Amino acid sequence: MRSKRCFIIIFVLLGLSPAISANIRMPLIFGDNMVLQRDAGIRIWGWGDPDERVAVMLGDQKQETRTDRDGRWEVSLHPMKAGGPFQMRVQGKNSIEFSNILIGDVWLCSGQSNMEWPVSRSADPDNEARLANYPEIRLFTVPRTMDAAPADDLSGGEWLVCAPESVPSFSAVAYYFGRHIHTETGVPVGLLHSSWGGTVAETWISGESIASVDDFREIMTEAVSPTGDRGAGGPNSFPSLLYNGMINPIASFAIMGVIWYQGESNSGRAHQYREIFPVLIRDWRKQWRQENMPFLFVQLANFMAPANEPSESGWAELREAQAMALALPATGMAVAIDIGEADDIHPLNKQDVGKRLALSALKVAYGRDIVHSGPVYSSMSIEGDIIRLDFASVGGGLTAMDRYGYLKGFAIAGEDRKFHWAQAFIEGDQVVVYSNRVKNPVAVRYGWANNPDDANLYNAEGLPASPFRTDEWPGITHGVK
Repeated sequence: MRSKRCFIIIFVLLGLSPAISANIRMPLIFGDNMVLQRDAGIRIWGWGDPDERVAVMLGDQKQETRTDRDGRWEVSLHPMKAGGPFQMRVQGKNSIEFSNILIGDVWLCSGQSNMEWPVSRSADPDNEARLANYPEIRLFTVPRTMDAAPADDLSGGEWLVCAPESVPSFSAVAYYFGRHIHTETGVPVGLLHSSWGGTVAETWISGESIASVDDFREIMTEAVSPTGDRGAGGPNSFPSLLYNGMINPIASFAIMGVIWYQGESNSGRAHQYREIFPVLIRDWRKQWRQENMPFLFVQLANFMAPANEPSESGWAELREAQAMALALPATGMAVAIDIGEADDIHPLNKQDVGKRLALSALKVAYGRDIVHSGPVYSSMSIEGDIIRLDFASVGGGLTAMDRYGYLKGFAIAGEDRKFHWAQAFIEGDQVVVYSNRVKNPVAVRYGWANNPDDANLYNAEGLPASPFRTDEWPGITHGVK
C-alpha cells in the first residue's frame, strides 16, 4: 500500500495522472498541415488498448467508438466542404491534436523515377522554387519501404506546407499537377507522393490481385522462409512489396484520385502490361472502395536514339498497352511523346507533364468541358494505294507542328508486313497516308519507335497525338514473361 501511495505521489509531483497512459496512437499519414478529402466520408483510425473508449472531434463533429480486441479503432466523419483551417482532437486515455488542417482534394502520386524526380533536378528549379508560395497545397512524401506483408503504418513522413523551402525536394510532376489543379479550382490540394525509381508495376499491386494474373499465380503461392527474405534483392524481386509497404498503410485515407507515371521497367514485357496495368487500376480502386476512382497516367516519353528505319519497339508496345487502359472508366492519359530526351530517361520538362495530367483530371474528375487530350486514332479505311485515318479528340482541328506543314512519323506496310516511311497530309479531320514503295497498303503506324523524335501530329490546342498502329501483328514482347 505504501509503495502504491509513493507511486501516486511521484505522478502528482510531476504533474501527471496515474490513470492516463499514452495508449492512443495514430497512423503517420495523419498530422499537422494535412488535407482531408472534401465531399466524402472522412475515415479516421488508429490503435489503443483493447476496449478503450475513443472520441474524434473535427470542426463541429464528434464521433465516439471503442477499440476492438486487437486495439484497432475507426470512425467515419460526415463529408465536409472545402475549407479550413481546422483542428482535430483524438481523445482516449491520452489526447492527440492536429492543427492547420484543410479540407480539399487529395491526390495520390505514384510510379517510378519520373514521378520521383524532384523539382530541384527538373527544368528551371530555382525560379520554380522561388514562386512556390501556395499555402493551400500540402505535400507528403511516403518513405521508400518494402514489406513482405501488408503493413499497418508507414515508416515515416510528414505533411509540409507548399513553400520555397519544401518544394525543391518534392516530386516535380506531382507538384506541377497539384499547382494547376489548385489554381484552376481554388480548392486546397493535398499531394501524397509514393514512388520508387526503377520499379515494375507488379510490386505496386496487392498480393490478392496480382495472384489473379496467370503469369504471377505460381510465384505468389511460394512459401516464405522464416526470415521473411522476400525482397532481399530489392523491390522488384517479388510482387506486392511496395504495395505492402507504401500503399496499404494509406489505403483507408480518402483521396480524389491517382496520377501514375511508370512503365519503363516493364517495357521488356510490354504485351504482359496489357493485363498488369488494368489489374493495378482495379486493385487500387478496390482498396480505396471507389469503383470509378479517377486514375490518370503518363504515356512513356520518347527516349534513346531515333530509328533510321521503321522497326519494332518494346517502348512503343508499352505505350500501346498504356493506351489500352483507357477502355476502363474514369481514366485519362497524358501523352509525353514530344518532351522526352534521347540521352536522358528523366527529361527535365516536368511542367508540361503535370499540366497535361491536370487537363485529364479537370475533364475526368471535375467534369470540365475541355479538350484534355491530343488526337487519338479511331479507325482507318483503304482507298487503293492510300489509307485514310480518322481520329477522336481533334479539338479545334488537326495540325502539323512543322514550319512547312508536313506530317512526319508515319510508316505504311503491305501484306508483307514490311514498313516504309510514308508521306502523310491532313485533310479535314483525317490524315491521308501513302508511299510510292507500297502498293495495296494494309497497315499504318505512327510514332512507333523508342524515340519517334519527328512525330508532329497535334490538335489546334497544342496537344500531341498518341502513337498508334492499325495492325495487330505480334510484337517483339509478345509472350515475354
